[in-house]
Amino acid sequence: MYTEHLRIPVGAGSLHVERVGRAGPAVVLLHGFGSCSFLWRAIAPRLAEAGLTALAIDLMGHGESDRPADAAYGLAIQAEYVERALTALRLGEVTVVGQDMGALVGLLLAAQRPERAAKLALLEPLDPDDLPGPVIRSLKRTSALSALTANTLFGARPLLEPLLRNAVSDPVNMPDLLVARYLAPFVGSGGAAQLLQRASAVTLGADERQRLGDVRADILLWTAVRDVEDDLAARIEQWRRVLPLASVRPLAVHPCGALVAEDAPAALISTLLAWIA
Repeated sequence: MYTEHLRIPVGAGSLHVERVGRAGPAVVLLHGFGSCSFLWRAIAPRLAEAGLTALAIDLMGHGESDRPADAAYGLAIQAEYVERALTALRLGEVTVVGQDMGALVGLLLAAQRPERAAKLALLEPLDPDDLPGPVIRSLKRTSALSALTANTLFGARPLLEPLLRNAVSDPVNMPDLLVARYLAPFVGSGGAAQLLQRASAVTLGADERQRLGDVRADILLWTAVRDVEDDLAARIEQWRRVLPLASVRPLAVHPCGALVAEDAPAALISTLLAWIA
């Protein structure tokens, strides 16, 4: 399987891009908060086997991408960084697959460059009217309650580990070694501070939020059924209000946690291939 690791300068620093396959239409994979391009390790090769070119991108400040202290990390500028990387790679129209925060980055990319992304798969996207979302709010509360140990003794582990374990429906899909792999970019005494800085950047300005309404794209909305009292219809309708000009096709999945590529990789691969085709 053809695979290469690239570093693409985008102004504030360089993005790490893992390209798998090289001949077919491009599928851009954007991870969510607390994860990185490693999330797509089971997905990208299967897309390439199907004749597509998969590009798993570490957003600025995440994974193996640069993390300049003075860089901006907001959702809109992350979309701009991705656009610059795709331009540098001489790519035209792409399909975007985004996980939670990465889904909003993909939508902002489509809003800013309609010709760039005509198809977007949104995997458990963050609610743009409830940012930074319950998971990040919980992480911030944990940090406030245990500031000393979180920032000096254990680094980011007390903050990120509960997020990861709660993001899968079956604990077997998030073993200790996998938790350690996701923690790796945030090791050391400064790891918690970096993670909290990224959490504080999960915001949308009023203009950016309004711009989502301009997206005209084919949207696959993957949403997990959380419990028997979950008002799934209300969540789907809310997204249709956020994206009034888009064609939104909902897919309700149970059981499945928020971290779709870890919890249901086979179902995700088959769904993506059928949708892209």
